[in-house]
Amino acid sequence: MRIAVTGSIATDHLMVFPGRFADQLIAEQLDRVSLSFLADSLEIHPGGSAANIAVGLGRLGLGPVLAGAVGADFADYRAWLHDNGVDTELVRISDSLHTARFVCTTDADQNQIAAFYSGAMAEAREITLASTARRVGGIDLVVIAPNDPEAMRRHTDECRRLGLGFAAAPSQQLARLDGKDTRRLVDGARFLFTNEYEAALLLKRSGWSYGDVLARVGTWITTRGANGATIARTGRPALRIPAVPTSEPADPTGVGDAFRAGFLAGVGWGWPDERAAQLGCAMATTVLESVGPQEYTLSVAGLRHGIRKTYGPTAATEIEQRLAGVHA
Repeated sequence: MRIAVTGSIATDHLMVFPGRFADQLIAEQLDRVSLSFLADSLEIHPGGSAANIAVGLGRLGLGPVLAGAVGADFADYRAWLHDNGVDTELVRISDSLHTARFVCTTDADQNQIAAFYSGAMAEAREITLASTARRVGGIDLVVIAPNDPEAMRRHTDECRRLGLGFAAAPSQQLARLDGKDTRRLVDGARFLFTNEYEAALLLKRSGWSYGDVLARVGTWITTRGANGATIARTGRPALRIPAVPTSEPADPTGVGDAFRAGFLAGVGWGWPDERAAQLGCAMATTVLESVGPQEYTLSVAGLRHGIRKTYGPTAATEIEQRLAGVHA
């Protein structure tokens, strides 16, 4: 399966606040918050939701096509992506804007407060999927990850015109979408990815009920942090997939993207949803144990250990057989 991943390509500036955000918030003053958190550390990493997903797919051997917009400062990042099995020929380079920036502070409870500067991402709307499909000899699935909102709308509409299956993963951009655009990005998706909060926000924004959403998408996957993931399809009982536990959480940035990469790799290999989600959960835990969304070490032994411990020997054996050639 050839997967194209559209969405943000960014540099992540990650800081750690040793306290708890909740202890600094005063309920009676939430309408005029003015806070500054003294961070203990700052690390700068390659990131962006689409790039994070693409790196995960690349390391698993899927050879994804990345489609997004960046600045002229992209050379080192491009080399990194190539080294991780990602096709970047369709990445658009802006003449005037910088690559997007994600600035995020994480507290002691793994809660996060972040801001995102879009920069060159605004030019992603100029990328067409038709040319991408022609160049790579066809696309089987397009991931619509967080991006310039107009680019997300255009890519989704183009998928419908071209008859391309698409996975809707609006994530952080749900906060900027109105009801019409939310419905436009979701309706007809083969897969819909949300976390728990995004699921509730999607229902509020769209005006649809839970059943309405299921009637309009193929499969709705909701990640639930330490509680794993839920896979829902209309007319079927929901599948609940437990998380692969860890005693060493380091940084939650990119965990959801890693889950998507693992799940979509399983889909590409023809696995049932349950097995694909198990790999997704194992990938998510691998990223959770690292700082930065792409610098994790991926190994068959590490994935096998977590999968065997959580899902049993049959799942571990089946997944291991497919992972023999992962890009470490």
